[in-house]
Amino acid sequence: MSTVATTPLPTLTPKDLSSDQDVRWCPGCGDYSILAQMKKALAGLGIPREKFVFISGIGCSSRFPYYMNTYGFHTIHGRAPTFATGLKIARPDLSVWVITGDGDGLSIGGNHLIHAIRRNVDIKIILFNNEIYGLTKGQYSPTSRIGTRTKSSPQGSVENPLRPLSIAIGAEATFVARTLDVDVNHLTDTLRRAAFHKGAAFVEIYQNCKIFNDGVFEYATDKSVKADNTLYLEHGKPLIFGKDRNKGIRLKGLDPEVVTLGNGVAADDLLIHDEKAEEPSLAYLLSRMVYPRFPECFGVFRAVERPTYEALINKQVEDVIRAKGPGKLEELFASDDIWVVS
Repeated sequence: MSTVATTPLPTLTPKDLSSDQDVRWCPGCGDYSILAQMKKALAGLGIPREKFVFISGIGCSSRFPYYMNTYGFHTIHGRAPTFATGLKIARPDLSVWVITGDGDGLSIGGNHLIHAIRRNVDIKIILFNNEIYGLTKGQYSPTSRIGTRTKSSPQGSVENPLRPLSIAIGAEATFVARTLDVDVNHLTDTLRRAAFHKGAAFVEIYQNCKIFNDGVFEYATDKSVKADNTLYLEHGKPLIFGKDRNKGIRLKGLDPEVVTLGNGVAADDLLIHDEKAEEPSLAYLLSRMVYPRFPECFGVFRAVERPTYEALINKQVEDVIRAKGPGKLEELFASDDIWVVS
């Protein structure tokens, strides 16, 4: 009886994924935690180190590729999704990660972000959201809350903030999740799930900026109040939260409302989370639940399967080659209308 030799999967450790560069973020920055959990998450995937590529734009988070012992590109402001799209089409075998921030990804990069998501390019977009511009020293960002006082809004911002998950879901992202920099186990598990997803994966990470926006997410990180202000999503289970697990979310018409279990309200009356629903309306509704009126949701909002952009594009190319042959560049230059300028 013959056996087929197989190459064992590479065994990586987080240390294998650490570069020789000094990590230069401010002491106490949430980026340190994200970097550590990313290494931990990727080390267990069974993917060779040379198959990972990290692509970033501009901002504190965009230093990320320097600190990963993988391939990487530090590109231009807001354009990382564009570079990632081109790379994934050319090299669909690579695991391509986009690292961006709320300023880089949602201001100048908003257009590129939306279209990479709607096309369902098989890239993993990790958006660090600290609700501030950190690298340029503390101006308000597209996600800053109304009333946020900064150097560029000393009287308080009057702009309505963008909700990153709402944008991703509205663009039909096939995987959408939110996690926290300090919830290390949840962060690691979320990154792993994003890595295994086939298609555009969008993960928002609440990340504390110690210098310019310290404590903006304390309602979700302070252990004394966290349970009453956050709701961790579980597929197929009712939306229950609270320190005593006695609160839930149900629909009142088309609007969500917070209810207390008991006195005629049962778990069966609550919304059931369905991350696999093709219709994204429920996921969108959850993305609109904002503290302090509601508990904010963490976990996977949506995880559905659809053909990826690069697979469809490359199939078109293969179909044409099969029908007409590989072609020659010289013939392309000389085809169609030509003229001579004398």
